[in-house]
Amino acid sequence: MSARALLPYMLVLACTHATPSPSPVPAQQPSATPAPAPTPPTLALASHVATTPADDAGAPVPATPAVDAGAARLPDGTAIASCEDAPANMSCIPGGAMIRGTDDGPENTRPAATVHLQTFYMDRFEVTIAEYKACVRAGACPKGGPFYPDFSRPHQPIVGMTWRGAKAFCEAHGKQLPTEAQWEKAARGDAGALHPWGDERPSCRRAVIKDKRGRSCGTPMARSSEPYKGRTFVVGSRPAAAYGLYDMVGNAWEYVADWYAPDYASCGDACMGVDPKGPCGGVEPCPGHDQKLVKGGSWYWSGQLGNGAIRRAQPPDNRPFHHYGFRCAASLEQAAALRGKPLAAEAPREGEPNPDRERGL
Repeated sequence: MSARALLPYMLVLACTHATPSPSPVPAQQPSATPAPAPTPPTLALASHVATTPADDAGAPVPATPAVDAGAARLPDGTAIASCEDAPANMSCIPGGAMIRGTDDGPENTRPAATVHLQTFYMDRFEVTIAEYKACVRAGACPKGGPFYPDFSRPHQPIVGMTWRGAKAFCEAHGKQLPTEAQWEKAARGDAGALHPWGDERPSCRRAVIKDKRGRSCGTPMARSSEPYKGRTFVVGSRPAAAYGLYDMVGNAWEYVADWYAPDYASCGDACMGVDPKGPCGGVEPCPGHDQKLVKGGSWYWSGQLGNGAIRRAQPPDNRPFHHYGFRCAASLEQAAALRGKPLAAEAPREGEPNPDRERGL
């Protein structure tokens, strides 16, 4: 059956001052760090809506997650949902209070403040070359990706992406780009440390970054007069950290949904409170704002940029050839729709060999 014929159905994607601590809010703790990284299986293209049985009028009723009546609540009175089984290749990020920003970093990371999030779900891995190319073939994503072979192997993270391409991919899979606050919670964990593993500075053992000598921790470029500058590595090549997520520091910068504000004070209420989404709620157009955000650092930059508070502006239509990638998030409602979606039959599974990794790519 041709790719065109499959499109209406589910298509397969090969897909030094201490920072203040938030007031304790009961939340489900992440499970222990999983064993060495599996290759991410590719996900099936998700439908956007799940439904429960039709009501008496015959109209489908959107599926909604159950919330414990005795659960802790956000400041607006909304009950914090407990973690349920995560959709394939996602982790649950428990809701509650979190520290966003820092008082010890660049001006655009200040001030540190407590914000509150509902429980959500986050991709465990950065989206890969193979996954994105399958989305393009299915007609659900615009063309994009790196310009050089060294960055184009199937299990490397997709880079050379515009923000709009990243947004299209997530939406095609029934997900969304994470907000900056969601991304930062996922990267910093319940304790609010600056790095996914704690306060220890990034190293080549923990992240694909550039070391103190200016040499990449990743695989050297094969076709370059300066091979030491390196390149991206296969996703999941470093140990998982908070919530079982991989590569939240280094490998590829990651797009988030928010418009960029030069600091949180100028952003005001849009960057505070419950589930902040930044200027204009992240939607377009947004008068006075023409840049989006990337987080997490990359293989090309030193570990100083690889902490959860660091933020960098990036025009949504720019396509730098080797730096910017992404991963997707899912709200409670989106996760309910995705839960139980099948994995691709031909995708590598946990414990199965990964030819790219075996060749050191």
